[in-house]
Amino acid sequence: MIPETSTTLLRNITDADSVRWPEFVSRYRPMMTAYLASHFPALDADDMIQETFVALFNVLPRYRYDPDETGRFRNYLTGILRKKALKQCEKADKDRMAKNELQKGQAASSLPCPSDGHDEWRKAILEIAMRVLLDDDRIPDKSKQIFQRLTVDGGAPDMVAKAYGTSRNNVDKTKSRMIARLREIVRTLEEAGDG
Repeated sequence: MIPETSTTLLRNITDADSVRWPEFVSRYRPMMTAYLASHFPALDADDMIQETFVALFNVLPRYRYDPDETGRFRNYLTGILRKKALKQCEKADKDRMAKNELQKGQAASSLPCPSDGHDEWRKAILEIAMRVLLDDDRIPDKSKQIFQRLTVDGGAPDMVAKAYGTSRNNVDKTKSRMIARLREIVRTLEEAGDG
């Protein structure tokens, strides 16, 4: 179900007229459809996939596939798809609230401001970026474990240093490096989703 990434195929589809686009679509569409069916079953999968391919096409000229540096392509593509789906859910929620309020006879100008899905969207992007980061084979397992203990488990730096037999300074440096890498991944996902 999860396709193997072809660097040649990725290079060849940077041109809108590429004869390889149908091959790319047929390779990745089943994975994308399955993802949407399990995570966003209420959405129109065809629309979401189409929007994702358009966004991907816009970022492909700048995208450089390097699994050691940027993680797996399928995670990158799923990140774009998820961002598009979350935006669509947010829009549908706002539309539904507005319709309900209007049906109650209230003026549109007095509609309560729904909680914008920005926090939810940001959280989803961060979750995807974290998966990409922790899936990066270039990063030593010890660094990943230290980062998780500090950020996910909320471990105190001194205690984490002691648990891993290293200095507090090394723990701080590890955290700083991992956060910088995480920010890069988030930025890449955000750029792709805005396309």
